[in-house]
Amino acid sequence: MVVAIVLILLIVGSVLFHLLSPWYFTPIASNWTTIDDTISITFWVTGIVFVAVNLFMAWAVIRYRYRKDRRAEYEPENKKLEWWLTGLTTVGIVAMLAPGLYVWAKFVDVPDDAPVVEAVGQQWHWSYRFPGKDGVLGTVDARYVSDKNPFGMNPDDPNGRDDILISSQELHLPIGKPVKMLLRSKDVLHNFTVAQFRVKMDLVPGLVTYIWLTPTRAGKFDLLCQELCGIGHFAMRGSVVVEEEAAFQAWLSRHPTFAQTSAQAAGDAAAGKPLYAACAACHGAQGEGTPALHAPKLSGQGDWYLKRQLKYYKQGARGTHDKDVFGKVMVPMAATLVDDAAIDNVAAYIKTLPDRPAPATVKGNASNGKQRYVTCGACHGADGRGVQAMNAPGLAGMSDWYLVTQLKNYKQGIRGTHPQDQYGVQMALMAAILRDDQAVNDLVAYINTLR
Repeated sequence: MVVAIVLILLIVGSVLFHLLSPWYFTPIASNWTTIDDTISITFWVTGIVFVAVNLFMAWAVIRYRYRKDRRAEYEPENKKLEWWLTGLTTVGIVAMLAPGLYVWAKFVDVPDDAPVVEAVGQQWHWSYRFPGKDGVLGTVDARYVSDKNPFGMNPDDPNGRDDILISSQELHLPIGKPVKMLLRSKDVLHNFTVAQFRVKMDLVPGLVTYIWLTPTRAGKFDLLCQELCGIGHFAMRGSVVVEEEAAFQAWLSRHPTFAQTSAQAAGDAAAGKPLYAACAACHGAQGEGTPALHAPKLSGQGDWYLKRQLKYYKQGARGTHDKDVFGKVMVPMAATLVDDAAIDNVAAYIKTLPDRPAPATVKGNASNGKQRYVTCGACHGADGRGVQAMNAPGLAGMSDWYLVTQLKNYKQGIRGTHPQDQYGVQMALMAAILRDDQAVNDLVAYINTLR
């Protein structure tokens, strides 16, 4: 009797939890209500089967419970019961599969008027490519992928010259218009998922997969990779902004074409030398850094990273937190670089400075830090030299006290919380695995051995 009561309570509790639970689908923001309908049908079919089976078990436990004056009967076959079970099972399976096949037929049938946009996945970030005025995406190939050509664009394909390249985790789409998303991976399996859109698809290396949808609600939605893609999988986050056509076109116009990025001239070190004079007051004439002024070593750091941080200071993505005292000092200094050309020039000059490792000042257990660095090395490289393709700067030979300060800033939310600092947001998640100051010191002590 106790078992029967437990089974009945299980049924009642499960049904009530499903009906009263506050945890359910997020409000839909695309045309794929049929996905929700299909899932609801599946819930009803499996729910009815769940209730029926458990009620039968409870009834059987009560009806055929042990009694001294009764004997068990053996009935090896019951054709009538078997026909009923076969029929009901068939109806249930058809009820679940038929809607799914109907939705899948629509899922793979893209409207003829849907423009194309490409989403590119890479450990651990997203980037996007829109066709230019010709409406045709240029061809790509893995052999063309490099730091200067991260999309792998074919330089000989004229259709790709006007392709618009979005090197950002944020994708914008116009509301009310269908769009076909081509999905491409540069390394491992990824998955493009926006919960509110209800559609998702894997990015498979060597293949181009796709989904299509019509955004129906304006807003900003989280984009997640829902395929375990490596050690930083949880940090591979982006966003999709759905907005009116005019706002979308304004956003799109702010990004360069492939032709424009290819034509960008390298920075002029000679022109950057006088600009560096203001930097040298703190960072040293040779970019060696000055701990007393809280100015880290710059020489030997990737010019692409220096340029990104200078732009962050100018745009307000860094140096705006109340507790970022020394970051605030950098804001007016970065403002002296009037445009991107000036930033390119000063970064080019810093690149010519001798790369001498900064003195080691942090005391910690390097052996313990070695194990912790395995996570860091996935992006920054086993040798700590940095990997531009991963957007991870060099660590080896840099100012160790500065590394400690920034790791603590990430842990405390002083850095990595600004929405424009997309890679800082990832670092804040990664820094959280360091439990305390000792763990930070041990990690940096190991980085000091990578000289």
